[in-house]
Amino acid sequence: MTDPLLQQTFKGVFALAAPEIALVGTACVLFLFGCVYSHRRLWFAVSLLGVGLAAALAVTVPAPVPDVLTAAPLVPDGAAEFVRWVALIAALVLLFVAWGEVERSNAAEYYACLLVAAAGVSLVGRANDLITLFLSLELISIPTYILLYLPARSKLSQEAAVKYFLLSVMSSAVMLFGFSYLYGLTGSTNLTVIADALTKAHADVGPRVAPNPMALLAAVMVIAAVGFRVTAVPFHFYAPDVYEGGPAGVIAQLAFFPKVAGFVALARVFGLLGADVRNLPFDTNTQVPLLLWILAVMTMCLGNMLALLQDNVRRMLAYSGVAHGGYMLMGVVVASSLPDAHSTPDVGGIDAVLVYLVAYGMMTVGAFAVILFLSTPERPVESIDDLAGLGQTNPISAGAMAVFMFSLIGLPLTAGFAGKFLLFVGAFSAPTDTPVMRNLYEVMAVFAAVNAAVGAYYYLRVVGVMYLRTPIRPAATSRSVPTFLAAVALAAGTLFFGIYPEPIARAARKAAPVPTVPARATADAR
Repeated sequence: MTDPLLQQTFKGVFALAAPEIALVGTACVLFLFGCVYSHRRLWFAVSLLGVGLAAALAVTVPAPVPDVLTAAPLVPDGAAEFVRWVALIAALVLLFVAWGEVERSNAAEYYACLLVAAAGVSLVGRANDLITLFLSLELISIPTYILLYLPARSKLSQEAAVKYFLLSVMSSAVMLFGFSYLYGLTGSTNLTVIADALTKAHADVGPRVAPNPMALLAAVMVIAAVGFRVTAVPFHFYAPDVYEGGPAGVIAQLAFFPKVAGFVALARVFGLLGADVRNLPFDTNTQVPLLLWILAVMTMCLGNMLALLQDNVRRMLAYSGVAHGGYMLMGVVVASSLPDAHSTPDVGGIDAVLVYLVAYGMMTVGAFAVILFLSTPERPVESIDDLAGLGQTNPISAGAMAVFMFSLIGLPLTAGFAGKFLLFVGAFSAPTDTPVMRNLYEVMAVFAAVNAAVGAYYYLRVVGVMYLRTPIRPAATSRSVPTFLAAVALAAGTLFFGIYPEPIARAARKAAPVPTVPARATADAR
């Protein structure tokens, strides 16, 4: 007889994954019937219906009781819901963004791969198991290989596809190697069990004793593998070539989906998401926060310095993405200070990262949407000079691009400012009693502020070229109305959430709650 608890657990897992099943099921329909019938508008409509069905299931399917899913591979917490809605909304926007480059012959495959990647991002947010987490990350990577190679017509685009494929496979191998150490040390693939076992083992030997070297080696491997996805230095070197050679719509997806999945995966593995973030397997008593601190500073500094040297707008955005990955790593560093908190901090780190991820997605995907809208097969937008005089020839596109550039700088009244503000507040108010670590947090915030000022130069250069120079050539006529609408909507969202960031901030705090410290503990600390 089948165990009733096991049956209930399986039903709960399938209920948790119902929207993702809808996305993958729609993708299967596209793959199957796209082989016999090529029609771009039809498959676009089917993809929209798939995203709509997934959203409806996310709202209507009741979440199972969390106690039943203690050892299940998926979890129904706030972070999972946040990431799911980010993935669904991003999939909807990217469908419109990609309209300008999708060809009739491969429309079904293109949209299907996009839906599978969105399902992978959503499942990463729910993953509570090493195997589930790895498979979810591969659901993002494998469709991206296909998307990069589908429209490849030049040697540059083929080189971009092959380079991303080889380096992505290498990062997956490194991640599996790190996961094998975690499994060998704890005897489980469940992330909750792994975090509890490593925390207990570290507590048993004492806070002043270094943790198991194999655990630290596993952490380094996981950080390296995730560093590829979030374009952290020194794992970023593929980004400029891939951004330059790949299709603009695919690069818009590549700039956002892996970053969301990478930071959420890192938070899941290191126990930074969940109800018990006061007990971390890798806290300030280990070398892991220091390693993340070094990566954050190196990433933001090198990304901004190399972006200053770029004349190609895509390569500039690639190094911009590297720099912003460094800013977001600040939140992960701050989150590692929570075990030392003697008072409830204003910002927990991961909540700031989630806010910044949403802001980064709007402004970066929006910038690529403008580039795609302005490009034609005969005259693609490649260099910054190709945007010269855009304020005269296409004022709406120029206005949208200016909004995205201002938001990437972090100017007030833009979503980028809200994200940077939370990250800076978290770094300056990191709750730790260790003077050395407190100084490091403050130094990291100073580095970020200086880099934000440096980044303002090359972002304002784009704005100056659009408005202060005369057009070099007549404006190209583009019929990609959905791409244009997506760019305008993203610009409006960037302004709206810059003026009123409370909805995103509240949702992020719910997804990654900051642990409250009891009043007695606060009084004892004083």
